[in-house]
Amino acid sequence: MQLLSVEGNYQHLDGGSMFGNAPRELWQKWIIPDARNRIPLACRAFILKADDGRTILFETGIGAFFDPKMKDRYGVRPNGHFLLKNLQEQGIAEEDIDVVILSHLHFDHAGGLLSAYGEEQRLLFPKAKYYVGKQHWERAQKPHMREKASFIPQLHQLLIQSQRLVLVDSHHHPDLGENISFQFSNGHTTGLMLSEIMVNNELYVFVSDLVPGLSWVHLPIVMGYDRFPELTVEEKERLFALWLSRSAKLLFTHDPTVPCARLMQEPDGKYKAEVVSI
Repeated sequence: MQLLSVEGNYQHLDGGSMFGNAPRELWQKWIIPDARNRIPLACRAFILKADDGRTILFETGIGAFFDPKMKDRYGVRPNGHFLLKNLQEQGIAEEDIDVVILSHLHFDHAGGLLSAYGEEQRLLFPKAKYYVGKQHWERAQKPHMREKASFIPQLHQLLIQSQRLVLVDSHHHPDLGENISFQFSNGHTTGLMLSEIMVNNELYVFVSDLVPGLSWVHLPIVMGYDRFPELTVEEKERLFALWLSRSAKLLFTHDPTVPCARLMQEPDGKYKAEVVSI
């Protein structure tokens, strides 16, 4: 088995929103904001080349579906569908993807399923099945008004029409074998699905928006975008204890420079993560 990191399009979001109630004086030491108070955020995906020959894609990033006005608002860079370009550079064509696993359906995680703005709108990865948590899918169909703008209704319709949408309602799905399992979180959004991936006897966890990047490993640091911030902290504490006991490496989608870090704990009980290669 082989696990690869693949960069998608970057976005730029308000630093205060990304760090919740943490003061700018603190978070700007970790990530420097631009003149519009925005910080750069990767929308990184990961590829698993499984022993059974399947190519499995975790996340699709923000993609290139936004119109020019929205693209500027969210600071999407560069032009074009960067994930597709980078997959091709690794010798992986769109048609080679057998499985797409989505932690949730917010536009910066699932927008890369759509063709680029100006093209005929379609779902990419035409041979793949798309796996989404059942509880989150139900939330996405009837979102709260505070979360509604994070979803792409057209994407939901295309997923239904594809007849390749698979809803996951347990820690394992029989399609995916023993090396992929899931934990679920509800602090950021209801039914966030976190993938646990065993590769050559090492555990990797795609932590999605539970831990957007290295700076968010600190337990109290959560996003203003989280629906239930205190619950996010409690879920991090519970899951970190589990993953630390299993010597897990964390896979970050939004960290601007770091794809992977090993979870560790200081003598005083505080968590940290050491940057490592995949």
